[in-house]
Amino acid sequence: MSTPSPRRQLRPTDVKRLNRTWRRNTDARLALILESVTGPFNVGGIFRTAAAFGVETIWLAGNATPPTNPKAQKTALGTDRLLTWHPPVPAAEAVKAAHQDGYRVIALELTTDALPLHESPLTGDICIAVGNEDHGCSPALLDACDATTYIPQTGRVGSLNVATATAIALAESRRQSWTSSG
Repeated sequence: MSTPSPRRQLRPTDVKRLNRTWRRNTDARLALILESVTGPFNVGGIFRTAAAFGVETIWLAGNATPPTNPKAQKTALGTDRLLTWHPPVPAAEAVKAAHQDGYRVIALELTTDALPLHESPLTGDICIAVGNEDHGCSPALLDACDATTYIPQTGRVGSLNVATATAIALAESRRQSWTSSG
């Protein structure tokens, strides 16, 4: 019986090779709409996560803080240069732009018709819309979206930080895409 080799962290070259393999197995496009997400650290965190999951485009809506804000830059670590982003417009215009670019737009919000995230069809070209830290998605955004989804929670807290919720939704969309294609 051979002894297993010790576990070690991947070297930067190994990480690049691993990520390249995942990129080759990823067909679906991802995009985001950030409606009135004003916390610069949230914006920066979302941009960094978006770059990690291969998001192509981010539309800012309402009074969203741009990633050029110095505090957003501190968290984003320059990842805003790795994707296309558009300055804030009204929410319905952002959804219209996403539709014109071929995306199905799904709001991440607790609504009467929202499906749990793991039951929502998140394959294909998806644009996930998230709303303000305190008030969530506006009625105008919800009316313009194709569907809504939410993250089931079993703890004693009723909501998640917008950057954390966005990361979970992006990861689930990629998981569904990879699972359905293989």
